[in-house]
Amino acid sequence: MFFGDLKPRKGTVHIHNEWCKGCGFCVQFCPQNVLVLSHGFNAKGYHPPEVEVVDECRECRYCEIVCPEFAIYVTIDDDEGDEEQEKPIA
Repeated sequence: MFFGDLKPRKGTVHIHNEWCKGCGFCVQFCPQNVLVLSHGFNAKGYHPPEVEVVDECRECRYCEIVCPEFAIYVTIDDDEGDEEQEKPIA
């Protein structure tokens, strides 16, 4: 396998809207510009982030690192890894 054969990892962003205080750090630090602040409000009156570009998350987890409220996390979309685990061992 060569570096040209590698596929970028993709992730899914999960947001706990009620934990968010609308600081916008996750939006500012996302290198792929996946997140934007929503126009709606949560129960506390803040604008939580929302995912604008679903397929562009590269699972860098910067949003997780900078969130002071732990209101956002990323899971890995690893379809190929699931297929390898399902293969029976001979």
